Amino acid sequence: MTDEQLYIELCAFISENKRALFDRIAPERMRHVTVVLEDIYQSHNASAVVRTCDLLGVQDIHVIENRNKYTLNPDVTLGSSKWVDLHRWREGPQNTLDCILALKAKGYRIAATSPHGNSVELKDLDLSTPIAFCFGTELEGLSKELLAAADTRVRIPMHGFTESYNISVSAAIVLFTVTERLRMSNVEWKLSAEQIIELKLEWARKTRYHSSLIEERLRERSTGNDEVIG
Repeated sequence: MTDEQLYIELCAFISENKRALFDRIAPERMRHVTVVLEDIYQSHNASAVVRTCDLLGVQDIHVIENRNKYTLNPDVTLGSSKWVDLHRWREGPQNTLDCILALKAKGYRIAATSPHGNSVELKDLDLSTPIAFCFGTELEGLSKELLAAADTRVRIPMHGFTESYNISVSAAIVLFTVTERLRMSNVEWKLSAEQIIELKLEWARKTRYHSSLIEERLRERSTGNDEVIG
């Protein structure tokens, strides 16, 4: 059974309204842009970034947990964490490096958000290839390790006395700016038809309780077992 066939079968257990949402939202999702959060410890900020990613169509968030545990506040996320993919990097001695190397292996350029050094403004940033935007801790910013591994540095224009934006505000400005630029460009940022089906299938599995059991029975039926599924 292919992913598309399985998704069609699972649709029988999903409301018409939810299916319509999947059809509308999935084609607007992007993996051309991804987010890396390094040691974010304030749950409000962590949750606000997740919500922003969902609303702007950014599907993947990479979370590096070296010193601080990444926690979400359901009153802020409002369910958005269910629809994005959180990739946690917390098991090894080099979580930051492991994350960055994995993203580079997938073709991502690493963009460190920093007001210091030789940085590029968002309006001038090249978006022709996949790019990962990295945001650091609320007080210290990104680690020296991540800054050293970055391919470019990005700055957000500031015209006030304070030195930096709040982390969740920074993420919102960066992601809104680059996703709008991409949607108005000729860059091939959209998911393939196969990736859209994979994403809709993933969402369908999250929508229905005991989806793994339903899926198992659907696969059994496709091989000749006509057991009724309820």
